[in-house]
Amino acid sequence: MAKTSASKPAARAGKPAAGSPLKGSAWRTKVVQRHAKTGQLVVSKARFEAVMLAAKQSGLLSGKSGRIAGRVSPTLVKQAKRQTGTATDTDLIEFALATVALEDHFAESFKESRGKVDPELRLGF
Repeated sequence: MAKTSASKPAARAGKPAAGSPLKGSAWRTKVVQRHAKTGQLVVSKARFEAVMLAAKQSGLLSGKSGRIAGRVSPTLVKQAKRQTGTATDTDLIEFALATVALEDHFAESFKESRGKVDPELRLGF
């Protein structure tokens, strides 16, 4: 896929220098919002930034020498860019792959732990 823009999208500007993306009032925004005109769900800038920061800190964004290609619907790409706030195909693919790579499988882990806590355990409340 070719880049649609040589410049970085506005959604990637102003990254925090260090620290957890969950600290501070700027990160308390909703991660998914509704578009004012269409009512469709849109990924917030905070979620985009948090995913990309976590991917960078995990070493997932270093050594960009790989290439990926495929044929997809232009409508799908356009809608995904609109919902993520990305301007380029590269940023969209990077965000999508980082989101999948960073999946924590919380639901599965939570289900697996069911019934495994000792009923005699004192939790202090």
